[in-house]
Amino acid sequence: MDDELQHLREKRMRELLDTAERRQQPQVLTITDGDIEHTVRSHPFIVIDFWAEWCGPCKRVAPVVNELAAELAGRVTFGKCNTDENPRSAAGLGISAIPALILFADGREVDRIIGAYPKTAILERIMQAFGGNLPG
Repeated sequence: MDDELQHLREKRMRELLDTAERRQQPQVLTITDGDIEHTVRSHPFIVIDFWAEWCGPCKRVAPVVNELAAELAGRVTFGKCNTDENPRSAAGLGISAIPALILFADGREVDRIIGAYPKTAILERIMQAFGGNLPG
């Protein structure tokens, strides 16, 4: 009985730690055709990663986006838009190659990064586009 109780306590503790860790991780928004305009207008600084499941370079950019979302949490919002599932957004923004990161400030496109670049290069472009205006 004591072993079972200890096992239940350990399991519950792991669940609590997992929940706390998930809450601390910044959320990368899922952007769709239906909400892209509102989302861009609602966030002063947002970077949207346009990607597709079949795109190899997109898979290299995805973890970079997640890392930057964590590092810039509270200052820059990050989102992902699957171009296969949301063709109107891609067409409306004239996206012809992916991965494409589009940087918006106050609802306006201020920069566009096409291709799979290293984290340092992407961060540099974000800081150039938003840098002087970022909070904190």
